[in-house]
Amino acid sequence: MKTVYLILAAALLTSCTINKTPQPVKSSEMAGVVRLGFDLAPLQNAKVDSYIAQSTASHQCQQWGYVAAFPYGEPIKTCSLTSGAVCLNQKVTLEYQCRGVGMEKYLRDEAVVQ
Repeated sequence: MKTVYLILAAALLTSCTINKTPQPVKSSEMAGVVRLGFDLAPLQNAKVDSYIAQSTASHQCQQWGYVAAFPYGEPIKTCSLTSGAVCLNQKVTLEYQCRGVGMEKYLRDEAVVQ
């Protein structure tokens, strides 16, 4: 009977999906790349609202004078905490590329020249 409970508990834990909101981490204005990240514990599946992530990245790009942000590549997963061969915490990074030049960029450059 105990093994049945252990199997049920393991099944429930492995299918645990958590909503994650990525936060800005390392970004580069010169390269026009915004990186958003979040932590992921073992036995968790992350569900990221792509609209909110895209909006956060676009907001950062617009502050730099670009028009919008577009997803770039696949999520980068790195293990930040290990115990033996088991990863206890993963850092997931989403990359976005800033594209287009908005009027703010032209106005900012013009003000520097004058």
